[in-house]
Amino acid sequence: MAKVESQVDQVECVWTILVAAGSGNRFGGAKQYQLAHGQRVLDWSIFAAQQVSDGVVLVVHPEFLDQPEPAASAVVAGGQTRTESVRNGLAAVPVSATVVLVHDAARPCATADLFRRVVAEVTSGQGVTAVVPGVTVNDTVKRVEMGSDGRAVVAETLPRDRLRAIQTPQGFRAETLRDMYASGHDATDDSALAEANGIVVSVIEGEVRNVKVTHRDDLEFVERILRDRAIS
Repeated sequence: MAKVESQVDQVECVWTILVAAGSGNRFGGAKQYQLAHGQRVLDWSIFAAQQVSDGVVLVVHPEFLDQPEPAASAVVAGGQTRTESVRNGLAAVPVSATVVLVHDAARPCATADLFRRVVAEVTSGQGVTAVVPGVTVNDTVKRVEMGSDGRAVVAETLPRDRLRAIQTPQGFRAETLRDMYASGHDATDDSALAEANGIVVSVIEGEVRNVKVTHRDDLEFVERILRDRAIS
């Protein structure tokens, strides 16, 4: 994979960490290995990442560590948490990398164009070191609190125009991501870890169809998306 040239004429070396180490408790099995339109869920993510990456590190559950993954540059075992899994993957990214993307394998519908736009934002020369894609929230979102009787009650209605549902791939300057993971903090995603370290996170437009496979019904929806994409 050819190295990406940034908007400031710097040749960038881009690597992607693909997180596929979940046990899939809510799905009822390892969802990343389920078939969707003829390929495993994680295969679609690897293919999209390869379009913009010099290498892909695949992070898997330890029980799948011996399974051949010829499309990946490296395969490493995940940890007990997502943070541990990404940290393990980051250890396998070469020091020559200047940009690192982190993507959830359970999002097989993320397009190569989305990966490119994340890289373009990180390499824009505007001082951006952390980027996430997000989509607008259509539902009214309310913060709730527990009442004295144990029931949830509305505490406030949040301004919808200021809310985004955050997706992956999330992109970072390599040194920024390494510093984040050296801090020892734990978080549910990389942008939350960036926030915990006082890093400003830029948001670009995500993709409505970049859905995450969590439940069985999600796999059926993903199958339709991938089939429609192949036809169009």
